[in-house]
Amino acid sequence: MTITARVAAAVVLNRSNPRKPDVTKVLAEVIRQTDEPQRTTDIVFGVLKNRALIDIVIEKCSDVPVKRISAKILNIIRVAVYELIYCPVSPLYAIVSQAVENVKTQAGRKQTAFANAVLRAICRHIVEREKPLAGSDAKRNIPQNLLTGCLFDFDLFTDQQPDFLVEAFSLPRWLVSNWIETYGLEQARQICFASNRRPGIYLRPNILKTTVEEFASKLQTAGVQHEIVPDVEMIKVDSPGAISSLPGYSEGLFTVQDTTSTLPVRLLQPKAGWSILDLCAAPGTKTTQLVEATGAKAEIVATDIDSQRLRKLKDGLARLDLSKNVTVIEFEKLQRTDFDCVLLDAPCSNTGVLARRPEVRYRLTPEAIEKLADTQLGLLGKAKGLLKQGGVICYSTCSIGPAEDNLLARRFIAENNDFEVKLEKLTLPSAEGFDRDGGYAAILANKAG
Repeated sequence: MTITARVAAAVVLNRSNPRKPDVTKVLAEVIRQTDEPQRTTDIVFGVLKNRALIDIVIEKCSDVPVKRISAKILNIIRVAVYELIYCPVSPLYAIVSQAVENVKTQAGRKQTAFANAVLRAICRHIVEREKPLAGSDAKRNIPQNLLTGCLFDFDLFTDQQPDFLVEAFSLPRWLVSNWIETYGLEQARQICFASNRRPGIYLRPNILKTTVEEFASKLQTAGVQHEIVPDVEMIKVDSPGAISSLPGYSEGLFTVQDTTSTLPVRLLQPKAGWSILDLCAAPGTKTTQLVEATGAKAEIVATDIDSQRLRKLKDGLARLDLSKNVTVIEFEKLQRTDFDCVLLDAPCSNTGVLARRPEVRYRLTPEAIEKLADTQLGLLGKAKGLLKQGGVICYSTCSIGPAEDNLLARRFIAENNDFEVKLEKLTLPSAEGFDRDGGYAAILANKAG
């Protein structure tokens, strides 16, 4: 028996804890029960990104603290409120009626009156479900994207900063304050929009098998809406459904990857004949990029401390027909110290990819970032020890905090004065045009090189 996306989303929210890394696992299990996997994912991620604000709306419209509502009923209501605010094309009546029906199924008929009253009260306070942000009262208009919001008839926010950004985007106060201090108010605002956007899907064609133009033609023939991204040889696809159903998937013609994620290898410009170690390689996206960027004429070794994720790396290599081009080795068995280059895509806070990892905002703390920075510094030391004289480290993160990025690189240089920062680039996330994640990349070169 299949279930609707709304039911499936509520089930995922009930069964997972955003403070633990289990949301993706639970989601993968539950979406097998629905014919609407993408919509289910969108709703789950949408609720997680905006949960604090959704709860504010529920409390202000119902005068009932969310902590007094049972979790099972609360998550059904949260799903409905998310759609009321952020999915203006979905009819109000359908949202409310199905939520009430779901409450009846999950919690019994006695609870339906409460759920119905809460959702009807919220509907009464909505003035316009898709109101331009420009010229409207910012304290009453919940941002949906860069252009529009859902307008209410009472104040939801203060206009003080960072309070507005914290409340409007359901983000930790300390994190927003750091962004304002580091990048300024307007750029912090753009980061907030990017952190809550629905991220685009980008494909990196396997240039060993096809070209951007040839692959785009395949998508065109299959009726897949797409755009070629200038300068990076990638393609953005619109509403593709299951990735595995796209033309060329089984033939290994492409890899899913955000444009920012491609930056470290592009900054490195690896050459044929190099020996390259991908130190934290799983799931292998950058490993395959290294093979393609060198025309399969470099020696690529990939390892990771997580042996289970190494299996996923091997599966990805097999799909792309690149298994013969990469030596995959368990971390404990890594003995060599003569690599020309080590690619270190380090474990990080994920502050540049909050749109794809919405649960991160629930468990990230300043103390956790300090510990991560120490881990990153240790990994850089490990990477140095695996290089031959004159080698280079390509260091990257998907964070946008100086402590893990440029300041971390300087910490390494201060402790290793035989190295220098040859190149570095910080990319901030964006919701505009070809949207992107945030991230940092640096080339740390041995001065003897």
